[in-house]
Amino acid sequence: MATLLPQVVLARHGETAWSLSGQHTSFTDLPLTEHGEANARALCARLWGQRFSKVLSSPLTRARQTCDLAGFDEADIDVDLVEWNYGEYEGRTTTEIQRERPDWNLFRDGCPGGESPDQVGARADRALARLRSIEGHILIFSSGHFLRVLAARWLGFAASEGRLFHLSTASLSILSYEHTLDEPVIRLWNDDRHVAD
Repeated sequence: MATLLPQVVLARHGETAWSLSGQHTSFTDLPLTEHGEANARALCARLWGQRFSKVLSSPLTRARQTCDLAGFDEADIDVDLVEWNYGEYEGRTTTEIQRERPDWNLFRDGCPGGESPDQVGARADRALARLRSIEGHILIFSSGHFLRVLAARWLGFAASEGRLFHLSTASLSILSYEHTLDEPVIRLWNDDRHVAD
């Protein structure tokens, strides 16, 4: 990370049984699969030697476990980094939901009994305000849909534009700046070359 401008490194948690099956997982606190653990350990090798002013994690087991296995057991827990609250759609796949609501889209419609895109965007904005107050590079461990919204808000897009940013489990992405702190960019996205198939 040879840059003077701050970078926010995003690590999506490793594979869980539900990320493998495509089930929406917010507060169902699942651990990593064995494969997910191996890929979290691969993050350790990938991030080896990099220094961060702050390491933050979602309080959920899958994020904390990924963080620990990646070698960052000193992370601060940030409740704003939890996954999208899927409400009544918790544990269900998009295909199952669309059998009842054929035109349903998470990033447009949100979830009944859960969060709307704007509510997730507000959480992302709170997190970003704190991140931008920290000097130096930051490492975050969280979940896919939330990190996609975080990236959209970093760029000044509506939370719904998170739909444009796919994320694989145990992937790394980097939010940073072009020339000045007034020019937010995505420096790296969904890099999973360290992940075993």
